[in-house]
Amino acid sequence: MKQRFGWHVLVFLAPALLIYSAFSAWPLADTLRLGLYATDEHGGVAFAGLANFQKLLFDPQWFESFRNAMRNNIVFFGIHTLKGVRGTATYRTVLFLPTLLSVVIIGFTWQLILSPLWGVAERFLGLFGLADWFGPWLGMENTALPTIALISVWQFVGIPMMLIYAALIAIPDDVIEAAQVEGASPWRIFWQIRLPLILPTLGLVNILTFVGNFNAFDLIYSVKGASAGPNFSTDLLGTLFYRTFFGYQSQVGSATMGAALATLMFLVILSGVALYFFVIQRRLQRFAL
Repeated sequence: MKQRFGWHVLVFLAPALLIYSAFSAWPLADTLRLGLYATDEHGGVAFAGLANFQKLLFDPQWFESFRNAMRNNIVFFGIHTLKGVRGTATYRTVLFLPTLLSVVIIGFTWQLILSPLWGVAERFLGLFGLADWFGPWLGMENTALPTIALISVWQFVGIPMMLIYAALIAIPDDVIEAAQVEGASPWRIFWQIRLPLILPTLGLVNILTFVGNFNAFDLIYSVKGASAGPNFSTDLLGTLFYRTFFGYQSQVGSATMGAALATLMFLVILSGVALYFFVIQRRLQRFAL
């Protein structure tokens, strides 16, 4: 007997579908469309095809800004993937608390802590005889981006920590007990049982971190402003998009160029997600099995 389609399901899906379409799908489609137009010196908008993308990728000035922001995003993401996530219940609570704080509060607080004039970081390092290691890390080109990335790790490490911890405690006790009866060492149990079973969760954490990092904007903006100084050393795709779309100081904003840049950001994130689902996730599942 042919099963009838439950049309009543659409009644429950319609509100969510309308909200998603109005505030997510339609703005994304309109951004992709706007990237194909160009603004002339009089403010008129005309269809330009792929001219904006050619300018972003082949014009030396635009490409240098895009390449710098892309490289910084990769470094920003790489630092996030090196975080550790273990500890007692109290340790887990302390690690999770920063996720509840506003990014503006976090940016302002760390600027105070790391300030060479009135910050407490230099005095704290002095307690361990490391005062000579202190420097204006947020003000130097070679240390500003890693410093902000570590601040971001401190803020968001609680979420992947909870996901990985949940995956670890979901491993059946009888599997671990059977391995112990067979004489397996704790190190071997970790590498051959625990790690393979939590690989899908590790992959999910990495892809969520990837998407979040390539959309990062707020922490950079709250600490270094839209200029992403010093000398654009902390410039990410998000801050580059902000300056391109809205304009900043002497840079004139362009909605069409901003849309083109947003389209490239979307394609980069889409490529990373597609690589994860069609290549990495399949290998992780086969390895886990």
